[in-house]
Amino acid sequence: MIEQTRYLSTDIKLSCIEEKTFRAEVQLEHHSLVWIISGETKIVLADSTYIFKAGDIFLFPRNQLATNINYAKNGLPHKAIAMHFTIKRLQDFYAKNKPAPGQQYPHKIRIFDKHPLLENCLASMLPYFDLKVPVPENLITIKIEEAVNILRLIDRNIDSLLANFDKPGKIDLAGFMEQNYMFNMTMDKFSYLSGRSLTTFKRDFKHLYHTTPQKWLTQKRLELAHYQLSEKNRKPSEVYVEVGFENLSHFTYIFKKHFGYTPTELTAQKKRGL
Repeated sequence: MIEQTRYLSTDIKLSCIEEKTFRAEVQLEHHSLVWIISGETKIVLADSTYIFKAGDIFLFPRNQLATNINYAKNGLPHKAIAMHFTIKRLQDFYAKNKPAPGQQYPHKIRIFDKHPLLENCLASMLPYFDLKVPVPENLITIKIEEAVNILRLIDRNIDSLLANFDKPGKIDLAGFMEQNYMFNMTMDKFSYLSGRSLTTFKRDFKHLYHTTPQKWLTQKRLELAHYQLSEKNRKPSEVYVEVGFENLSHFTYIFKKHFGYTPTELTAQKKRGL
């Protein structure tokens, strides 16, 4: 991967990825405002998929499991600015600004229609990345608070997300795992997002499924891959990323070990009508 990332601070970065496709599992600790400058981003959630193109701006909420796939496009690298709203910064902001009453939105990605204030706020940071000296912390705070204020102006319900500092509570483990098994996350992250310690997560999982989390996850991901290949006529190179495997060769090896034939052999059989 050819990636260049420049930071104004730990909370504001400009990334440039020249590789044709770059995939990563995402579960951010903080809300992240993202502006796609060039290229394309595909975000796969448990129940939906988003495609973002150059010029699009969206807010990715904290503690949201997703597969993030970045593409170079039209001869240009994938380039984006990401601004993280840490809990500490938001707590400081809302200590000075009372949250507005509004509708409680689902914990999902927020997409913002093109708005000159928001576009200008993000574009105004580009010259900062070319500076040869560190950007003062007070300027970082000003830019982040400017962005938050603009979001509050254009989305009157945004405080229901930004001003909510609750940690994930203990939830139904079966429902959570059935919805999120395709995300290649560590057991620590699965346990945290289900509202459990790692020890409690493994204990509850064993009681529920009578096997280990890793064995269950592998089985579920292979079943999903088989369905996508045989029923949706998709290519192995498309499927392995979205069902939680690290690379195509490992996916092919595990798939053949489980089913007795490779993903390519399965798709070839389908084409022959077998």
